Amino acid sequence: MPRVLVVGATRGLGASVVKQYTSENPQSVYATTRSESKPDGFPEGITWLSKVDLTNPDVGNVLAEQLKGEDPLDTVVITAGRFVTEDFSAEKGPNWGEEVTMYTTSSIAPVFIVHQLAHSGLLKSGSKVVLVSSESGSITLRHESEGGGNYAHHASKAALNMVGKLLSLDLKDKGVIISIIHPGFMRTEMTKGVGFDKYWDDGGAVTPDEAATSLIDWTEKLDISKSGEYWAPRGPRDIGTAEPVLGQGLSTPLQLPW
Repeated sequence: MPRVLVVGATRGLGASVVKQYTSENPQSVYATTRSESKPDGFPEGITWLSKVDLTNPDVGNVLAEQLKGEDPLDTVVITAGRFVTEDFSAEKGPNWGEEVTMYTTSSIAPVFIVHQLAHSGLLKSGSKVVLVSSESGSITLRHESEGGGNYAHHASKAALNMVGKLLSLDLKDKGVIISIIHPGFMRTEMTKGVGFDKYWDDGGAVTPDEAATSLIDWTEKLDISKSGEYWAPRGPRDIGTAEPVLGQGLSTPLQLPW
């Protein structure tokens, strides 16, 4: 069975990915939590890696130290993220502290995690690293009908896309595959917390379990030919600006434009 690490595993998409992988072999799954103890509501047998906080500059070392002596990983899914809405109004406007947190979580921490895993011998030829981005990180897909705002969330995903591309170049000779994906528009506490639940029905939002199934199916079929590319495994069905920007008859899965 593949040895899987899920970073950001306690809720939303990450939790669903963990539960689906553990349904086959929980002993091969490693999952991270920011707390010191394992969370409730998960199957037995998962190896929980504690105090893994993506705002901590030492996050890569904290993670790798807990995996010291373990065999290399087959799959790493980095799905941790944060979304706080911003606008350009005088009343609310952008928030410096929240911007730093969003950029750090989405696009800075993954560099240090992958770097440390690679230099600790925890990635091998054929290992797959899936970076969970968003269609909101595509500059091409940003249609004027959606307006501005949400600077750090969207821009941090664009930054993550570049991180994934650069990591794919650095790890190409080692045979490590880097995949950047939009997992789908999801019905999660995060999207609800920023008021996006009002778009769930019209936007075709899916449950984290549905998105996790697509992510895992995509990962199982990955090879080095797609390393460093940006894809939507579920295709255009839940990307509101896909057809207005890219046209009709789009394929599934869909390679997304930067």
